Amino acid sequence: MEFDVVVIGAGHNGLICAAYLLKAGYRVLLLEKREFPGGGATTEELLPEEAPGFRFNPCAIDHIFIHLGPVVQELELHRYGLEYLFCDPVVFCPHPDGKYFLAHRSVEKTCAEIARYSARDAQKYAEFTDFWQRVIGMLTPVFNAPPKSIVNILSNYDIGKIKDVFSLVGSPNKTLDLVRTMFTSPMDVIDEYFDSEFLKAPLARLAAELSTPPSQKNMAIGSIMMSLRHDPGMARPRGGTGALTEALIRLVQSLGGTILTDQQVKRILVDDGRAVGVRLANGQEYRAKQGVISSLDAKRTFLHLMDEADVKAADAQLGDRLSRRIVNHNEAILKIDCALSEAPRFEHHNHQDEYLIGSVLIADSVSQVEVAHTDPNVGKIPLEDPSMYVVVPTMLDPAMAPPGKHTLWIEYFVPYEIAGAAGTGIKGTGWTEELKNQVADRVLDKLAEYAPNVKSSIIARHIESPPDLEERLGMLKGNYYHLDMTFDQMMFFRPLPELANYTTPIAGLFLTGAGTHPGGSVSGMPGRNCARVFLQHQRSITKTLANAGTSLKLTAKSVFNLP
Repeated sequence: MEFDVVVIGAGHNGLICAAYLLKAGYRVLLLEKREFPGGGATTEELLPEEAPGFRFNPCAIDHIFIHLGPVVQELELHRYGLEYLFCDPVVFCPHPDGKYFLAHRSVEKTCAEIARYSARDAQKYAEFTDFWQRVIGMLTPVFNAPPKSIVNILSNYDIGKIKDVFSLVGSPNKTLDLVRTMFTSPMDVIDEYFDSEFLKAPLARLAAELSTPPSQKNMAIGSIMMSLRHDPGMARPRGGTGALTEALIRLVQSLGGTILTDQQVKRILVDDGRAVGVRLANGQEYRAKQGVISSLDAKRTFLHLMDEADVKAADAQLGDRLSRRIVNHNEAILKIDCALSEAPRFEHHNHQDEYLIGSVLIADSVSQVEVAHTDPNVGKIPLEDPSMYVVVPTMLDPAMAPPGKHTLWIEYFVPYEIAGAAGTGIKGTGWTEELKNQVADRVLDKLAEYAPNVKSSIIARHIESPPDLEERLGMLKGNYYHLDMTFDQMMFFRPLPELANYTTPIAGLFLTGAGTHPGGSVSGMPGRNCARVFLQHQRSITKTLANAGTSLKLTAKSVFNLP
């Protein structure tokens, strides 16, 4: 069976990439190994027997980066059932001494909350947010274009964004100061601005969402995570993260796209140096006239799905560089989802239900956050004093649980490989059902120090270790981002310089997904950018065919909102 394009993986980036190609007139097939599409962007009944009617987000929940790009508007996803609910407040973080950090979408309201404890820190917070908002203005066009295309990047800038850039790099000293800032750590930046621990700890915890400790040099960009919650804001699809996937499925199918599930790709077929299709685990083959697009990470694409001889023929060094140059550290996530009879109550911190609309952070101190992200890298589970990211999704979207009931979403950083078990040759050695439950017990004990009713309100719970996630979605070492989101693996370095523009040494083989620019999270940018590069490549080919009387497919300019 033959299509113009075969897309491996029907996560949100694969679906978005396919939608743009379908709009351009290509026949597209998406192949998904699971029983339903979505990848890390699903909403599921994880506990259908113990807790029927409760719907959970196994991975992604808070959508921020997708609002920095035009995907939702360009694809008119509202027409296919997508509705975003914006959070406000956006962050609540109780502190051991009774103080708490409460951040609203409004910077002014957030500053007023901080001023109850520190007038100076409130003023500095406004400055901190203004700085990072200007950085966001500078980076947004970069995120929304192929990383190696300066023309495409510049075409995304408007006058306001150009003013943001000049405000940051308007003179040699300003430019050098910005570069110096980016070479520092989130903790350096936070310490430069603030005095109060109740404020610094949650900012450090959010900065560490890139899966690096707040002290890590060259990762100051992590400090941007709080400012993004002000603008563009933090939202969730009504009905859960899976509602985004469902809207994309409707769009793809309305455009004539084909999505097949329970279809595991075993081999990318290469003929004379060109990707020409795929073979499934069951032996079925699908041919692709124009190209194959993989939304898997580069290691899985080249080292697991391709014949070694085909990879070597294209680039003799690529296999070794993929296996040794790309870095996936040992830090991963233990995910806990609970069905609750009632919402957690933070009685000693002026509890208001609205505080639970956004993210709840358990971040007692900067040191606690630091340990939470350094221990996993050496194989230790940071159980002495857990720090965590908590969401009560049903506070914003009550329909995700039976009336009066709630769901609880907890992200807790742990090692993929536990110390003492490394080198045995068994993936994820050390993680057992017993250990998963012991760790979950300790995490919930810590949460109960702030919300004492949480343990007695648990109806049922679902726990997923990093090896469980790897088994379910195929993400190597349980890495949500496919590969680390460190500065050396971002933009034109992601995943490697020679693969950073969504193209590969294999003609007709393209990459998209979290392992490509600009990286993980729900953004759709890798899918959109890859489609853009694919269409630009095809335009040069189809021009020749047009001269021979073959009709042209739509160009990138006509599919995207490009000047």
